[in-house]
Amino acid sequence: MSIHDRRDASAAHSTPSCHETSSPEGQLDEALRRAFWQSLNRAPLPAMAALEVAARVVGSLYRQVAQAHEGPNGCRCGWEPDPDCDLIVLEANLAAALMQPPEPDLARMAVLGSA
Repeated sequence: MSIHDRRDASAAHSTPSCHETSSPEGQLDEALRRAFWQSLNRAPLPAMAALEVAARVVGSLYRQVAQAHEGPNGCRCGWEPDPDCDLIVLEANLAAALMQPPEPDLARMAVLGSA
């Protein structure tokens, strides 16, 4: 079983792992991660090409959400899209994610012994 197969198998389980949270943000984070890796397992792409696609999708989602908040029939949550400021926030979050050390991944850890 390859690393990718193990990642697919673990993504298919509905039981939350120890690090998963039940917050809406945690659920969205996990869903996006699983979708990204499952997609790459089905149709591999070079890393930068895959990340470029992901960035375009985030931009498209931003535009859709912004449009849903415009006009008299828009969402009434109070958010007003500001592409300049919102882009700065998105870039800051991306930079913060790049500075975090990678999370341990059992599928990639070296075997140190046997049981």
